[in-house]
Amino acid sequence: MDEIVSFLRGVMIGFSIAAPIGPVGILCIRKALADGRLAAFVAGMGAALADTAFGAVAAFGIGQVMAFIDGQVVVFKAVGGVFMMALGAHTWRAAAITVEAAPGQGPGMARDFISTFAITATNPGTILGVAGVFAALGTSARPGGLGSGLLVAGVFCGSTLWWLVLSAAASAARSRFTPERMRRFNHLSGGLLVAFGLAALVSLAFS
Repeated sequence: MDEIVSFLRGVMIGFSIAAPIGPVGILCIRKALADGRLAAFVAGMGAALADTAFGAVAAFGIGQVMAFIDGQVVVFKAVGGVFMMALGAHTWRAAAITVEAAPGQGPGMARDFISTFAITATNPGTILGVAGVFAALGTSARPGGLGSGLLVAGVFCGSTLWWLVLSAAASAARSRFTPERMRRFNHLSGGLLVAFGLAALVSLAFS
C-alpha cells in the first residue's frame, strides 16, 4: 500500500513540476501548431526526462549531486540563458510553417527532444522547484528503497501526462492557425524565449 501511495505521490509531483508554462511549454505549443501532436509530445518528453532525473536526485537523497548543482548555479544560468536566447532567435527567424503539414512529420524531433532536455536540465529553477514540491507533498518513502524507485517512476508518469495533455490541447487548435498566424506565433514565442534567456543572464548579477 505504501508503494502505491509513493507512486501516486510521484505522479502528483511530476505533474506539478511540469505544469507551469515556461520556455519548454512555449516550445511544445509551437511544435504542436507547426508539426502536430507527436512532435510536441516528443519535445515535451525531453523535459520529462530532466524532471525525472532531478526527481531521482531528490528522492534518493544524493547529497553530492545536490551540492554540485548548488555550486554550479552560475554556470547553469549562463549556459541555459545563452541557449534559450539562441533558440528564441532561431524561432524568430524561422519562416512561417503551413499548418496543413502532416501531423508528426516535422523535421528535427530528436533535436527538439535534446533542446527541451537541455533547457530544463540547465535551469536552476527546475531543481529548486522539484525540491519545493517534494517538501510540500512529501515522499513517504525511505531514501534508496523500492518506494523511492516508484516515486521516481511516478514523477516521470506525471510529467509525461502533462505533456500529453498540453500537446493534445495545442494540437486541437492547429486547424485554426493560418500561415500568417503561425508566423506571428513564431515571433511571439521567439521573443518570449529570448526574454527568458535574458532574464536568466541578468539574474547572474544578483547571484
